[in-house]
Amino acid sequence: MLEDHTTTASSPTEWPTAYPRGYAVVDVETTGLARDDRIISAAVYRLDARGEVEDHWYTLVNPQRDPGPVWIHGLTSDVLAGAPLFHEVAEEFAARLDGRVLVAHNAVFDWQMIAREYARAEREAPVRQRLCTIALSKELGLPLPNHKLESLAAHFGVVQQRAHHALDDARVLAEAFRPSLRAAAEGGVRLPLLECRPLTEWADRPASLIGRQAGGPGGGYGGYRPSSWRPSRKRPVCPHPNPGRYEDGRRLKQGMRVAFSGDTSVERELLEDRAAEAGLHVATSLSRLTSLLVTNDPDSGTSKVVKARQFGTPVVDEAAFGQLLRDVEPADE
Repeated sequence: MLEDHTTTASSPTEWPTAYPRGYAVVDVETTGLARDDRIISAAVYRLDARGEVEDHWYTLVNPQRDPGPVWIHGLTSDVLAGAPLFHEVAEEFAARLDGRVLVAHNAVFDWQMIAREYARAEREAPVRQRLCTIALSKELGLPLPNHKLESLAAHFGVVQQRAHHALDDARVLAEAFRPSLRAAAEGGVRLPLLECRPLTEWADRPASLIGRQAGGPGGGYGGYRPSSWRPSRKRPVCPHPNPGRYEDGRRLKQGMRVAFSGDTSVERELLEDRAAEAGLHVATSLSRLTSLLVTNDPDSGTSKVVKARQFGTPVVDEAAFGQLLRDVEPADE
């Protein structure tokens, strides 16, 4: 069930003193992509300050519900039935993460799934910063055709043996991260580190117990819907009229249309909830009517960022937006 392997290696090159002292390269497989989905397997490769592998660890996790897209991850109800529950591996998992930067491909997803599992177990994951290898590849200007893990692996000549298996995905990412980290160190590149804020409480919607697994994409999956891994959340319509665009140095005003793009330290949906509670209109797309775009990566080239440039939409980062949320001007009624 659990594996541990230790290796030693040396690494050359003068190293930036501001870089982290260690990393935990993580991959988790899950029952789906929604907020109430569960982890069914997890792997961690611990790396030293220069990206050399120290050891690795892997475990299955019984999610106590349907395993979801078995045709993707290959983990059936029968396989998971004898696996430990998350709270039973939480301490060992935490020991692997403690004091290290969490590294993952699309790190916001892995971090949020881990944070939710620890909240369910009434604990906190000992992670304070994360690094997304997608963001790092952008900082390095790697000529990748897309942001898939397989493309990053191919760029560095890393051979993937078993896609969507947590241990192999973590191995592949660790092997691709090492040359990425070295390239960043040699080029004096700022690492795209983001703060991780653990959840302190969590409540799931009822989900079907493990054991009611269907056989493929057409079957029933309890809380899992193959056609929509991220069920839309319908908020009440904002009752305030749109007062127009945000102006630098002024307050936000109720009714302003706010859009979000890219990774955030606070879980995106929680950030959107705070905006809605303040009386702002949370927009899922960006148009000429959008008052403000919130993004930590204004140079990302996402469709929202590109449109913001085209339309002249004001852009602020998450920290600035958090400050603005503290003092939102009432709407003109």
